[in-house]
Amino acid sequence: MLNAPQGKVFALLYLERTSLSLEEIAERLGQSKSNVSINVRGLVDWHLVRLIRVPGSRRDHYEAATDLVRVMQEIIERRFLWNLRQVLATIQETRSVDDASTAAFINQRLDTLESFFRLMDATAGMLAPGRPFPPQLTSAAAPPAGDAGKTAKPPARRSR
Repeated sequence: MLNAPQGKVFALLYLERTSLSLEEIAERLGQSKSNVSINVRGLVDWHLVRLIRVPGSRRDHYEAATDLVRVMQEIIERRFLWNLRQVLATIQETRSVDDASTAAFINQRLDTLESFFRLMDATAGMLAPGRPFPPQLTSAAAPPAGDAGKTAKPPARRSR
């Protein structure tokens, strides 16, 4: 999970047209360069920010990832699937514990747990291969062309 300072750094970079150096990020956010460096490193690890080389500059510059679908696919692939598979391995290890008095109950619970995590593993596996999503799915969240700037009217409240 991201912490609040990482969220601020990501938001700043995401809303910028050009990459920024650590010094520029620190100045704009009113944070120390060392604090910004730690937070940027975490964002780079999550693939939310990437290092950019700017010709003529010796400073490291950073920009936010804009393909958020691809970022989520990478997060699922690198972090979520690994955790799911660890749970499945632990379930198998737990099955090897032999206690006849509780075996039926434990096996029932483990079967339910295993079924759930196998379903999650399969679902995550469908999202992670790195294939692009169909355009109709990725554009579904965008407002229609004529509705930019309009806000949705809240639903009417019903009286009791």
